[in-house]
Order: sequence, then C-alpha cells, then structure tokens
Amino acid sequence: MLPLSGNSSPEHHPRKLKSYELFGRKNSFNSLLQQFHHQQSRLWLLLTILCLQILLIFIIRFLSFPLPLPPVISSAANRLYRFPSAAVSPASTDVDHCKNGRIFVYDLPTAFNQDIVKNCDSLNPWSSSCSAMVNGGFGQRADSLAGVIPENLVASWYWTDQFVTEIIFHNRIMKHKCRVKEPESATAFYVPFYAGLAVGKFLWTASSAEDRDHHCRMILKWLSDQEYYKKSNGWDHFITMGRITWDFRRSSDEDWGSRCIYLPGMRNITRLLIERNPWDYFDVGVPYPTGFHPSSQDDMSAWQDFVRTHSRTHLFCFAGAKRAAFRNDFRGILLDQCRNSTAEKCRVVDCAGSRCSNGTSAILESFLNSDFCLQPRGDSFTRRSIFDCMVAGAIPVFFWRRTAYYQYEWFLPGKPESYSVFIDRNAVKNGTASIEAVLEKFSREEVREMRERVIESIPMFVYGTGAVKDAFDVAVDGVLRRFKEQEEWGYKWK
Repeated sequence: MLPLSGNSSPEHHPRKLKSYELFGRKNSFNSLLQQFHHQQSRLWLLLTILCLQILLIFIIRFLSFPLPLPPVISSAANRLYRFPSAAVSPASTDVDHCKNGRIFVYDLPTAFNQDIVKNCDSLNPWSSSCSAMVNGGFGQRADSLAGVIPENLVASWYWTDQFVTEIIFHNRIMKHKCRVKEPESATAFYVPFYAGLAVGKFLWTASSAEDRDHHCRMILKWLSDQEYYKKSNGWDHFITMGRITWDFRRSSDEDWGSRCIYLPGMRNITRLLIERNPWDYFDVGVPYPTGFHPSSQDDMSAWQDFVRTHSRTHLFCFAGAKRAAFRNDFRGILLDQCRNSTAEKCRVVDCAGSRCSNGTSAILESFLNSDFCLQPRGDSFTRRSIFDCMVAGAIPVFFWRRTAYYQYEWFLPGKPESYSVFIDRNAVKNGTASIEAVLEKFSREEVREMRERVIESIPMFVYGTGAVKDAFDVAVDGVLRRFKEQEEWGYKWK
C-alpha cells in the first residue's frame, strides 16, 4: 500500500485568560469578596487546563490511527502493483468471519466445470488426467511416502497435480461459512469455471485460436446475461484460473494460449492464478498446490514439529533439469555448482525426463534433508517447487524477485530476508558469486530463525480439507477485503 501522507492537524492554542487588577481593601466584606473572586479565578484556570489536556489526548489518539487507503489500480506497464502482506487470524464466530461480506456461487451449466472433469481422459495429449481429479482435486493418496514421513501423517499426503486449484477452490467454497444461496444478500460472486483445465488440452496441440478461446467466450456471454454481473460490471466477481496468467494472455492468434484475460467481459473480474502479472491489479497470485493436505490442526502441528526437528545432512539442494534449448541455461549452471560443491554439501535431484513427475519421493527427501533449496525460475517466473521446498521446512534461495516476492504477498512473510535468500543470478553466471560460499556465511542461529519463519508460514500456503485456516481461506478473505475497500472508496470505473 502507499504510505499515508498529508498535512498535520491544525494546532490548538488556549485562549489567553484576562488578568484582573485587585483593588485595596476597604473593609472586611470587600476582603472576603476579593478572596472569593481569587479562588474562583484559580478554579476556572484549573478547569481550562484540564479541558485542554483532554482535547490534546483526544487529538493524539485520533492521529495515531492510520487512515485506510483505496486500492491502487495500475494499468500502465511501468507500475508494479504490490499486495500488502496480511496474516489472517482464525475467526471466532460466523459474524466476525463474514464481516467483510458474503459469497454467492453461480450454478453454472455443467459444460463449464463438471463436463470438463468427466472428460479427464482428453485433458492431456500424452496421458489421462483422471487420477489427478480424484479426492476433490488432491489426486491419489501418496502411500509410498511411508518410511519417508511419520506414519501418522501419511494419510495427509497425496500426489497432487499443480494445475487443480480450480477444483480445490470450487469444492471448498461450496462449504464456506460465508456462502449464501440468495444473490441479493451477497457482496461477492464466485464463478466456478475451470478455465485452466478447459484450455489445457489445446495448449500442446495444433489447435486454432477459436478452440483456445471457446470456453472463455461462452462463459463471458453467459455472465453478461446475469443480473448481478450487469449491476457491477464484474467488480464484485472473482474466479480461479488454475494456470499461470500468461496462458490466458495471447496477443495474436499465432501466439501461445488463449485471450481469456484480454476479452472485454473479463476486465474487472478478480482472478486467482498460480502466477500473476505483477502489473495487473486484478491478478492475484495464489500458491501452487503441494502434496500436503492436513485434515486437522493436529496434523498441521505434527508436520511442523517433524520438519522443525528433522536432521538435515546437506547445506543445500537442487531439483531440476537442464534446458538444452536455452543458451547459457541457468539451471545447468546450478546443477554444475551443486555437483561441484565441496564434501557433497549439495544434494542433486536431476529431473531429466520424467524422474520428477508426481509419484516420486526423491524430491521430498532432498528438501527434508537440506537447509536451503535452490529455486530458479521455471517455464515462467514461478514454479511449484517453491512450495514443495518450504512445506518440507527448507529455506528457498531465489534468483529472480518475481519468482516469489512479487507474487504471493498475501501468503508469505512480508520481509523476504526473514524466510529466504536472494542471490544475483548475473553474479552466479559470471562466476563472481559462489552459491555454496554465500550460504555458508549464514550462522546456525540465522538458519534456525529463517527455517522457523518458513515453518510458521506453512498453514498460509497449503490447501487443507477445511479444518485448518489455510491458503484457500487467506485467498477468499483477501478477496472479500478487497471488494469491501472498493465499495468504501468508490474506486471503480464503469
């Protein structure tokens, strides 16, 4: 948010009291009367000073409260919109929980969600995606992790796909405490359209621009006929789009992805994406799904205790693969530095081929056994590995600020240095910075403090079953606060 600024309050000066000239005493009556007037003047003086003190205290207390600011809307390419970091505390009552508003969930035609999931065999050109859709989008249970994690926590782990937030959010929002069935009593409207799953099947095939835009055009046409969408022009509507924002920002027909975000009806809808455009106010970055889905606070606490006390045998690790198609591939440099570390201080998980696909425990083991984990950009600026790393209690090392710092402000600590390390990638490329040397400079106490900050944040970026305040709750609470601020400040265009 922008810093609060403005003129100071006008100073209040007490009015000067008049002085009185006392006349000489003429008799005892006049003397008594004179004493009475003298005492009365002192009383008024004391009362005046007391009133001024009360007024001064009131002014100071009033000025100590920061005034709320309207949301910043940035449409220019050179202005970066930063979300405030906000730790959401569990609500004690339904009234408090819904103080920022209530949600109406549209009952969409099944073509926009249910039918897409039913056709899971055709969502991926290489293999069936049906196993990723089960268990409410969590995927298959990760029973093979037995022996890697405590036995009592195996039931909380799944092989979760990174593109299923649409299903997870839809299932959770149908049970939300602030959901209402009458649109007239709602302040926010959720559109359960599976935009990412719908377009995913066309991204890797020789599809036409019309095919890639089809579902999005149809949902916007459907929305344009809805009474409450027309009332607000979409300002109080939100949607989950389970892929990165760039999959929905096609500039020309020959380019990658769909034009969904650029279509007129989408302009004012708040979009929850696993990677956002930092210059677009309506994009909100939400965490990639990890495999950990706690079903109780006991599960969460037990996992936090496990990663806090787990013995770590390596200084750092890297899970990834070289990108042969890229010149001076940065991932290749990281792999080389990791393999060349002294005394095997770095653990490598080479993800060439399909070695790091869902169903392997090697990545989780490497994160559990390392103090730090290297997190370069993926196919875009972010990657799911950021959250896989942190859920294991490892400290992320970033080389692009857009990988996390400009993405997940609602979910991660406000001070990047409190939970992560940033290393200039250019210094790594030209050989002036050694990753091992940088990381070894941190004392054991500094490492412990950073790890503790990561562990404290785990509830904020994992998706549970609803029994724990988690990333879903943080996202929905953040959207409701945003809509409330928009109404209070009237900061909207038509």
